[in-house]
Amino acid sequence: MTSTAPSPSPSSGNRTTLVTVDIVVLVVYFLLILAVGFWSMWRTKRSTVDGYFLAGKNMTWWPVGASLFASNIGSGHFIGLAGSGAAAGIGAIAYEWNGMLMVLLLGWLFLPIYIASGVTTMPEYLQKRFGGRRTQLFIAILSLFIYIFTKISVDMYAGAVFIQLALQWNIYLAVVLLLSVTALYTVAGGLAAVIYTDAAQTAIMLVGALILMGFSFAEVGGWNGLMEGYANAIPSIRVPNSTCGIPRDDAFHIFRDPVNSDLPWPGLIVGMSMPSMWYWCSDQVIVQRSLAAKTLTHAKGGSLLGSYLKILPFFAVMLPGMISRILYTDDVACADPELCKQICGNPVGCSDTAYAKLVMELLPAGLRGLMMAVMIAALMSSLTSIFNSSSTIFTMDLWKSFRSHASEWELMIVGRVFVLVLVVVSVLWIPVVQASQGGQLFIYIQSISTYLQPPVSIIFLMGCFWKRTNEKGAFWGLVIGLLVGCTRMLLDFIYPSPLCYEDDDRPGVLKYVHYLYFSTMLSFLTLIVVVVISLATEEPKPEQVSSQSQPWTLHPSVSSIRSQSRLASALYWLCGMEKRKEGENDGTPPAPEQAICSLEEKPRLRLIVNVNLIICVSVTAFIIGFWA
Repeated sequence: MTSTAPSPSPSSGNRTTLVTVDIVVLVVYFLLILAVGFWSMWRTKRSTVDGYFLAGKNMTWWPVGASLFASNIGSGHFIGLAGSGAAAGIGAIAYEWNGMLMVLLLGWLFLPIYIASGVTTMPEYLQKRFGGRRTQLFIAILSLFIYIFTKISVDMYAGAVFIQLALQWNIYLAVVLLLSVTALYTVAGGLAAVIYTDAAQTAIMLVGALILMGFSFAEVGGWNGLMEGYANAIPSIRVPNSTCGIPRDDAFHIFRDPVNSDLPWPGLIVGMSMPSMWYWCSDQVIVQRSLAAKTLTHAKGGSLLGSYLKILPFFAVMLPGMISRILYTDDVACADPELCKQICGNPVGCSDTAYAKLVMELLPAGLRGLMMAVMIAALMSSLTSIFNSSSTIFTMDLWKSFRSHASEWELMIVGRVFVLVLVVVSVLWIPVVQASQGGQLFIYIQSISTYLQPPVSIIFLMGCFWKRTNEKGAFWGLVIGLLVGCTRMLLDFIYPSPLCYEDDDRPGVLKYVHYLYFSTMLSFLTLIVVVVISLATEEPKPEQVSSQSQPWTLHPSVSSIRSQSRLASALYWLCGMEKRKEGENDGTPPAPEQAICSLEEKPRLRLIVNVNLIICVSVTAFIIGFWA
């Protein structure tokens, strides 16, 4: 019987590819996800803004928590975190464990503020808090840029790297095929479809990743085999008289030298926390999931579940990445640019292939297909989340600003079309991602974040906790902070980090100021600007400081159509956009949607989540202290 596996390209040598049973597993996976997506479409009223963008505000704690985790752990994490482990040890896991604390801050500190304000997006909160439109528009546009630069294109590239290794397909063909399936249920199903499919993807990701972890540790000889083997995982071909390919001495420490290391410990504490706070406490992708919860207690429970799950990437992704370096040293840790280009097509390094290499070489048929499903699950769960949240920001913060009388019907169409625009822009950005940050995808994501996100975190914090902050202070703090941050980001692209055998002739601001220290300085600069300008100008109005909920109204859709083709009817049904019958709702506004979840909590449930909060913070402190 002939195998249906694709024939390897000549350059791929004797690489393992997927066989029939793997393809069957993949097909079953796709059918399962589409089934969950369509099932959730039936359950939600997708023809309203609340139903489409906030899943009807009726989610319980477990899908919210699973979706928080799945939205965060994209294929960029699997490829990037394992790649960072292979290249430089466990340092980068500090980003994950910092996130454990920040997602708890969201549930207990910031979510009550959002709920009291009755908002759908963080830019909308800032518009209510400061008045005027410019701060809201500025942050909305910035958020969309951040999504393209650090999330969508990174995840698409990471997923495509994996598929390229497994199937030897062209990287762009792989991306387009994945996006077609992803866009289908995001555009059609809205946030409910995204959250329920995320919950299914989380289960698949965890099962697959833990199976691979078991195989990896068995192959390398357990914990001792990892500790001893990593230090000796030096490639056979190296550039003479250079540090190329030699593992770091501090590979098993999170807190590293404050001056000469790749992740200085003072920078980890402050410089990392500001971008992390933006991501976990004000980023639309995360906040939107929490706002979809039916009560504040359910939202807190979701934060707790998300936090507990964040412990797992260290064991299930990063350590297998380090094991991959031990098992396939010459490929994963290649140190000669010409050789690296032959192995993975990237002269900067091949550490980002660490996870995919493990899957293709170590797992038996069938499980390889499962892990392909895991990677695609990771890719699709993060992409759908970002697509849905981006369309929310574009529709509610940008489009509604310029079209204040837009009907609900118009907003639904705009939100869906914007997803397609976003896809095209992100595909065009992939080549830049490919060449950045020494082949360490995860570090690329974090460095870009530290240039763009601290100013937003600062004005958000000041808006929440300092009543004297006014619109002028917030706006100019944001503008000056972002100008400085973008200047540093551009310099990073113009002068990339030198390879291990090259002299470092970059400008001093790049050479001597680590991006985590830069993040700290940028946060303080923004803070000073906000305070000085706010004190020098008029006080904000009392109604802005109280930030009470002022629900916005939507103008009814009057686009009734007498007759339409069957094709048009099918399209409207797929998108959940029910055409109103003629005369229905003519001129009368629709009944108000259910109010956003209230701040009231049942005493017993509140006690349970508060006890869990203490346990979760203690666990986080212990694991960080143990590996510091």
